[in-house]
Amino acid sequence: FCWSSRAAMVNAPKTKRTFCKGPKCKKHQVHRVTQQKTGKASLYAQGKRRYDKKQSGFGGQTKPVFHKKAKTTKKITLRLTCTQCKTVRLLPIKRTKHFEITEKTVKSKGPAF
Repeated sequence: FCWSSRAAMVNAPKTKRTFCKGPKCKKHQVHRVTQQKTGKASLYAQGKRRYDKKQSGFGGQTKPVFHKKAKTTKKITLRLTCTQCKTVRLLPIKRTKHFEITEKTVKSKGPAF
């Protein structure tokens, strides 16, 4: 079963009414929907420190550089922020090439989350 054969456009609404796990709410609230972005890589993470130490000095590239990329898409993660208590929840959804956050749910080609 291959997902890539069904290259659909995924539309997500700007706001979504869903359960808030925050200690103040504990009920359904309106959440603001944004797309989760990768954070800035830290220079002080253990792996980065080890890699930099190994790379320093003479000897060229010491660790393998990954070239055999198989995936053409990344999994989309939605960041749901409660409008009342500002609690953030991450909601992973399926893989897709085209993703949009629209004004409201649009009944079009792709499924809406």
